[in-house]
Amino acid sequence: MKTFKLLAGVGTIALAAFAFTPAQPVAAQANRDIVVTGNLTPLLLTGARQEITAGVGAAPTSWFRRVPSLRGPALSPDGSKIAVRMANEGQEFLAWLDLNSPNPRPSFFVAMNEYRDAGDRTVAAYRWVGNDTIVFTLASREIIFGQRSDLTRLVAYNINTRQMTRLAWDGSGGAAGTILHINHETGTILLQRSGFRDGSFTRPEVLEVDVNTGRYTTVQRENVEVGSWAADARGVIRLGIGYDRDSGRNRVMYRRTASENFRTLFNESDPSFTDAGLNVLWIDPNSDTAIVRDNRSGYHRLYRANLSTLEYGEPVFQVEGYDVGGVNFNFDRSEVTGFSVTEQRGRDVWTDPFYSELQTVLDESFGQGNAQITSRDQAGQRFIVYAAAPNQPGAFYMFDTQSGQLRLLGNVFNHIGQTEMNRVSAFRYTASDGESIEAVMTWPRHRTQRTNLPLVIITHGGPFGPRDEVTYDAWAQSMAELGYVVVQPNFRGSGGYGRRFQQIGRDNGFGLRMQDDLDDVITHLAQEGTIDPNRVCMMGWSYGGYASARAAQRNPEKYRCTIAGAGVYDLPMMRDFDAGYLGSFGSNYLAKGAAELSSVSPARNTDGRWSPILIVHGVRDARVPVAQARTLVSRLRASGKREGVDFEYIEQPQNTHNLDYDDVHTEWLEGAARWLTRWNPAYIESDTDRPVALVPEGPRPQPRRN
Repeated sequence: MKTFKLLAGVGTIALAAFAFTPAQPVAAQANRDIVVTGNLTPLLLTGARQEITAGVGAAPTSWFRRVPSLRGPALSPDGSKIAVRMANEGQEFLAWLDLNSPNPRPSFFVAMNEYRDAGDRTVAAYRWVGNDTIVFTLASREIIFGQRSDLTRLVAYNINTRQMTRLAWDGSGGAAGTILHINHETGTILLQRSGFRDGSFTRPEVLEVDVNTGRYTTVQRENVEVGSWAADARGVIRLGIGYDRDSGRNRVMYRRTASENFRTLFNESDPSFTDAGLNVLWIDPNSDTAIVRDNRSGYHRLYRANLSTLEYGEPVFQVEGYDVGGVNFNFDRSEVTGFSVTEQRGRDVWTDPFYSELQTVLDESFGQGNAQITSRDQAGQRFIVYAAAPNQPGAFYMFDTQSGQLRLLGNVFNHIGQTEMNRVSAFRYTASDGESIEAVMTWPRHRTQRTNLPLVIITHGGPFGPRDEVTYDAWAQSMAELGYVVVQPNFRGSGGYGRRFQQIGRDNGFGLRMQDDLDDVITHLAQEGTIDPNRVCMMGWSYGGYASARAAQRNPEKYRCTIAGAGVYDLPMMRDFDAGYLGSFGSNYLAKGAAELSSVSPARNTDGRWSPILIVHGVRDARVPVAQARTLVSRLRASGKREGVDFEYIEQPQNTHNLDYDDVHTEWLEGAARWLTRWNPAYIESDTDRPVALVPEGPRPQPRRN
């Protein structure tokens, strides 16, 4: 057992000239004793606590949508270099820097350009191959067969020669950017790509590619049943996975060695749409043993299974009340070192003693649950750590376990730094039918009043599968910064809470019980005295846009206004679209018949009273066509609703479903802020903590009493 001190001060890699401002480590605590057991090398962590600062006044909404100063740092295998995305003069670049230099400075070599029109390209991902080559995925938007399509290709950049090499571009089809395996010693990768033959894209094949020369050979030919391949740690293709859009069958094909033929392990559909069945996460390179995820018990648990016999052992990882996530590996992915799970927050649970002790030290240093290992070198000496409290965007650090030196790489956002923004926490409430619902609350930091506050409900997309976590969320932070309590309910159907919880979202849930869960959080918080139930609005994107429109249509007495982005408003029309987009099986994910879908479609129920609604949609939305928003707007007009009074419509010509660009994202948030201020001001005359600057000269609108 070894004891050491956590001393004040932190080293900083000198990047300030390139938009980095040295900052203090997140929540690092000065002069604290830490006990480390086992054989972990003694660590001298240096850092000082950053005091919580409230700031002066509210930050502008645009503050929450800026190019990140730093993200995605990745160590080279020998730990001597970092590849990283960085901001430089307002634009994001891919860069690298030499950590062994006395004064490391980034070398920028490719811009992360915006990606909107045909001919545009951007960097989508990057990996080290050996210590001198960065292979990045280049995504290109093109017009193919008259349609806007996205292609992916790989490019190798040698940091010594500064030469770029195209990797297997000739003969590639749509997707040619998936790396299945890296051999750092030989400088080769296994590349999965679709081809282009006889005027159409082919099923994927696998190539072995030399990243230095660009030469390649085929190691796995295409198979009509396979949509993706998986390799083990030795680079042997062991799995083929396919999906039939019309039957819904997921086929998993397996072999133990490269000389064997593939055989089908699993070929079933999941009519419950709860991700049931066999999910292989890792294969032992030396045997038939695998780690698989399965929700046969009602929750996703991880099992050690024999892929030859499909026999499961006892769960190797499970968490009561939550689905578990993934698997952590050693550097070459040959051994399992731990697992991951998201409860209220995501966390890693390490089975390897070294990583377990290292995580303990990091938790002591940065606060429980605030530090996550994101990259490591091959020797297990240098690590990159992302550290953030739930109300901080966070920072990245480089930690050397041999020297004990902890160095700040940079903040994710320099303009925020390590300021503790609006507090984030989780709570549970009971829905009107007795179901327990978990929710995330972001509390407005500038407010001293603790009761009868205005509420904004932000609803996540999906709806089946995604969920909100206790973490820094730009939308929730921007609305809380204005003075609103923000709540993000994980209504029934949300992912992570087991198969039953998802299923009850589909059983009379869409637009009904799921909508009740959103309404019920108002009742809960009003009974506590936290919020004024007459000062509530809702906003959301995708399914959240649907829920906001449904709230405006179904319960105008509960909502002073709603903001709906990229929503589905005519569900039968969307199901017809999904038959082409998702196939005849996938289009049934709503689990409702056409007549019932009509009854919960806002666009088919535009007569009668509605809450004032702001509608935002992108013309280039490929997932939810802009026709959905245009249909809703047309029918609102036909029902006598007045544009500019009862509703407003913002159509964004260059936006997609993903809010990819800062300008359209800012327009969405600023539009929401204006709509909220108009119909549900964050501060009213009766508020005791009303800022003096917001005291109106004349009468101020009061909350509508219903």
